[in-house]
Amino acid sequence: MGGGSVPLRLLLLLGAAGSATPWDLRALRCSFSAACECDFRPDVRGLECDLALNLVGQHFVRQLVVKGVREFLQNHDPIKPLVMSFHGWTGTGKTYVSSMLVRYLFRDGVRSPYVHQFSPIVHFPHAEQIEQYKENLKSWIQGNLTNCGRSVFLFDEMDKMHPGLIDVIIPFLGPSWVVYGTNYRKAIFIFISNGGGEQINRMALDLWYARKDREEISLQDLASAVSEAVFENPNNGFWKSGIIEEHLIDLLVPFLPLKQHHVKQCVVNELTQQGLTVQQDIIQAVADSIPYFPDEERVFSSTGCKTVASRVTFFS
Repeated sequence: MGGGSVPLRLLLLLGAAGSATPWDLRALRCSFSAACECDFRPDVRGLECDLALNLVGQHFVRQLVVKGVREFLQNHDPIKPLVMSFHGWTGTGKTYVSSMLVRYLFRDGVRSPYVHQFSPIVHFPHAEQIEQYKENLKSWIQGNLTNCGRSVFLFDEMDKMHPGLIDVIIPFLGPSWVVYGTNYRKAIFIFISNGGGEQINRMALDLWYARKDREEISLQDLASAVSEAVFENPNNGFWKSGIIEEHLIDLLVPFLPLKQHHVKQCVVNELTQQGLTVQQDIIQAVADSIPYFPDEERVFSSTGCKTVASRVTFFS
C-alpha cells in the first residue's frame, strides 16, 4: 500500500512500518529526527501558477486548495493535519489536482516514499475482511507518520470504499497533540470521490435553466449538498462517518461540471503538451465527439476532460 518494504530488524528498530531501506541513509536519519521534513519541498507559488495555467474551469478548486495549503504550511505548529475532500463528476480534475499538489510538496512527487495512495479496489477489495483492513490501515498510517510527520495520504474512489472502514483513521485527523505516540499534526490527508457529483451537476444545471452562469453557484450550498449526499448514501465510504459528523474535513472542494468551451481548452492544453500544432479543426472535432448532458441541450461534458488525451491522438 505505497512505500517500500522494510527488513524486520529495521522495522523493530524504528517501531513502525516505515518506508526507508538500510541503504537510504538520508531517510534513515530523517526517521530519527523529531523535526522530520524528509524530501518535503513545498512550492505554493508554483502550485498556484500551475493551477491557474492548466486547471480548466475550476475556480473554487484554485481558491480553496491554494489558500488552504498556504495557510496550513505557514502555521509551524498546527493543532491538526490538513484534511481535504475532493468531490465531483468523472474527468473534472480531482486526480489531476491531487497529483499536482503532491508534485509541489515533495521533491520526488508521487514517487516520494512519504506519499501514500490507497485504492479500495486494490487495497480493500473484500467486504468480509474489513476488520483486518482497519487494523492494517491504522498500523500503516501510524508507522509512516512515525517515520515522517510530513506524510501525505491519498484515498482514491471514496465512493467505492467499504462503509465504516475509513473511520479507523479518525484519531489521526482530530485536534489532539499525540496519537499512539505519533506526531501527526503536519500530515495532509486527501479524500477523492465521485460522491456528490450528481448533486453538483444538478445544481449547476438548475442555474443554467435559470439562465445563470455556473460560476454563480454558492460554495456553501455545494458543500452542504455534497456532505449530505455522501453521509446518507449507504454505498459510500463516508456513510454515517464520524469524519463528517465531527467536522474533521477542513476543506470540502467541489469540482464543477465542464462546458464545451472548457473541453476545448483541455484540448488546447493536450495538444501543447504533446508538442502538436494547435488546430481549430482538431479542437472542434474532439469537443464535438465527447458526450454531453442533458442529451438535447448538451450543456455539460458527461466525462469532463477525462478522454481528451486519447481523442486528441485519434483526431491528430
